Amino acid sequence: MAKRSKTKRADFDVGGARMSKSARIAELNSVPGRIPDLPTLTVPATVVKIIPSDRASHPEKAEIAVDWAVRPYRDLRIENSLTDEHGDELRLKKGVHVDVTNTAKEDS
Repeated sequence: MAKRSKTKRADFDVGGARMSKSARIAELNSVPGRIPDLPTLTVPATVVKIIPSDRASHPEKAEIAVDWAVRPYRDLRIENSLTDEHGDELRLKKGVHVDVTNTAKEDS
């Protein structure tokens, strides 16, 4: 007579009841105080030139060329007065490679 193996069935938790993707999204959106992540896109770019201000009250600007963008949308101009994670002021220099992150607006 052959012996039966004594294997135990693994007990595991599947994380609650199964629900559709739209129900999970609705549940996440219903939690007060939760900030949903907005879609973002980060692309490489290069500082092309620094444009000095014409007045002392206006900050200088940095022109940034996004490497992969088509010509009409390639150049960005921003104020050349930035702050790092420690709160120190810094400025961009010509020829520096940067990452540009674009975040979608929240629909209101």
